[in-house]
Amino acid sequence: GMREDKKAAEVTREIPIEINEAEKKTTVKKTPGKNKLVAKTGSKERKTVLNPQDKSQVRKVAGHELQFTNLDKIYWPKEKITKRELINFYYQVAPYILPYLKGRPQSLNRYPNGINGKSFYQKDVTGKIPDWINTFPYRSQEDNQDKNFMVCNDEAALLYMANLGCIEINPWSSTIKKPDHPDWCIIDLDPGKRTAFEQVIEAAQVTHEILEGAGIASYAKTSGSTGIHIYIPLGAAYTYEHSKEFARLIVTLVHQQIPDFTSLERSVAGRKGKMYLDFLQNRPQATLAAPYSVRPKPGATVSMPLYWEEVKKGLSMQDFTIQNTIGLLKERGDLFKPVLGKGINMSKAIEKLEKL
Repeated sequence: GMREDKKAAEVTREIPIEINEAEKKTTVKKTPGKNKLVAKTGSKERKTVLNPQDKSQVRKVAGHELQFTNLDKIYWPKEKITKRELINFYYQVAPYILPYLKGRPQSLNRYPNGINGKSFYQKDVTGKIPDWINTFPYRSQEDNQDKNFMVCNDEAALLYMANLGCIEINPWSSTIKKPDHPDWCIIDLDPGKRTAFEQVIEAAQVTHEILEGAGIASYAKTSGSTGIHIYIPLGAAYTYEHSKEFARLIVTLVHQQIPDFTSLERSVAGRKGKMYLDFLQNRPQATLAAPYSVRPKPGATVSMPLYWEEVKKGLSMQDFTIQNTIGLLKERGDLFKPVLGKGINMSKAIEKLEKL
């Protein structure tokens, strides 16, 4: 029918785009004139999902109609990066990030007004999200209440989260199939007030040497904020308690080698500005920014998997941003893939670590 709220000339036709890997061709309604193809799916190159003009747009993503809103809102003031660019980034990076999100409860960290606005965590999504998005009922450790976590299983759910202002994506380390058995163990090198990033790099190198010495495979990524995250594949074979104690053993060995600028103190005051070797990310329901997650930090930095050879002096958080990540991934592929593969044998690994 006719739109009464707009003059005919103002009405632009929405192009429904079915975003599905299986679809090799994009179905775009042909209209005479200047309709540019927005998304080309199935091909290696993922174009953007949103057009550059309209402030709000409806798109069909993986079979679900999504309403994208406030797209001109500036999320990174210094770089003038908008919400539209964030959503386009998550659309393009979806094939890389989704393996680390599928089947995992999410903690939503929402920045509806960009990185300088108020932000809030939303864990319980009961009655607040569309029916087609999966949820996972769980007793919260914080207040002992029953809650429903959102589970991100496809790119529609991922883009829905981005539209809520989730700049970063924070999944559990375990899936709903085996909620008490994490797929990876995390060593989080978290610098303090008196830590230079070069010391974070040194701590990562020391950690890697120790793990290599014990034959333990490990994979590093920038946190996208100030630290480095090191993941060890567990193959969901051990509990969170096992994973935490395993990480505790590793960071204790690291701390023994570089005690001058590292700390195992939980309290920030107790660390006296030193880097925290955090093994407590390996607790049930703990979440950490996923590989390829954007971070709500200046520069629109991305948490980027690294080659170990890159973990050396000169590495910078600003090397990996919303602007260059997609291009880099075309060359590098997913360096974190083995994290989801075969897990280590923890008892053998512990035996070797104790001999070091």
